[in-house]
Amino acid sequence: MFREWFAAYVFLLLVRHYTDAMSSERHHEAINNRPIIGILAQEVVDDVMKPFGKTYIPDSYVKYIESGGSRVVPIRLTLTTTEYEKIFRSINGLLLIGGSTDLETSDFARVSKIFYHLAVKANDGGDYFPIWGTCLGMQLLTVLVAGENLLSPTPAENIPLPLNLTADVHSSRMFKGFPSEVMTALSREPLTGNFHKFGITNETFAGNEKLNTFYTVLSTNVAENGATFISTMEAKNYPFYGVQWHPEVNRFQWAPDVQFPHSAYAVRVSSLLAEFYIDEGRRSFHSYDTPDEEASSLIYNYQPVYARNFTRYEQIYFF
Repeated sequence: MFREWFAAYVFLLLVRHYTDAMSSERHHEAINNRPIIGILAQEVVDDVMKPFGKTYIPDSYVKYIESGGSRVVPIRLTLTTTEYEKIFRSINGLLLIGGSTDLETSDFARVSKIFYHLAVKANDGGDYFPIWGTCLGMQLLTVLVAGENLLSPTPAENIPLPLNLTADVHSSRMFKGFPSEVMTALSREPLTGNFHKFGITNETFAGNEKLNTFYTVLSTNVAENGATFISTMEAKNYPFYGVQWHPEVNRFQWAPDVQFPHSAYAVRVSSLLAEFYIDEGRRSFHSYDTPDEEASSLIYNYQPVYARNFTRYEQIYFF
């Protein structure tokens, strides 16, 4: 009688273990393989671009996101808060592009703030939503956290640089899947294109509690004026990421008078980061209400303008 009871007990334990394992596996496999990343348009400030539209998105950012396995929705700056909330519930991540608009008073900053607060609230409630900021986009991520513009002159214009990686890079999410040889190249070879005048210095970051408790510094670099600036960071408790450099140019910008990194390792770094960020987007399950609404929102509905004859971009979407 005891043997039969014991055998039945062991059987039930095995069934429960198998059920738990299958449930865990199903949860692990629960990913969104049709991600859509929103790219926020930015005000046109260059006179040569003004005849084409009031806001723009360089095609290099669109191709960068698409290369990671996602589709793109352009987000205009002229919508209502209600419309932005609806877009937020429909997309699986946000990209804040580089550029040269005001970080506090521009519509780019205003709309970014709406999405930032929506993302913080969503992630706090277990609704995964990543944000990526490149160059000006990364700078804006510091303004949104600090509540003020803390930028200082850190000129690094048209300069490819290796990254001075911090000890925290080895436990980071951003670089977790990078092969060791790529990480070595990233720290020794000029694989990151820099095109900025301002940044967050090491001293400013270390001295601002809001920043240093929210973000982890993954790399720094030295500007032309000798200032050390934060070049790569990720949030400690949110899927928010920032790079002061431009990974998209490594594969999608080719102006011969600009020092875009195009080596094999530079291309691989760009590819790995795009794939990483889209994998983050796959963890979001936001979606459009209908297939038609989704289709009408995608970047495919717009035609880029060839722009190499008047900018450093190959193509630009104007809105």
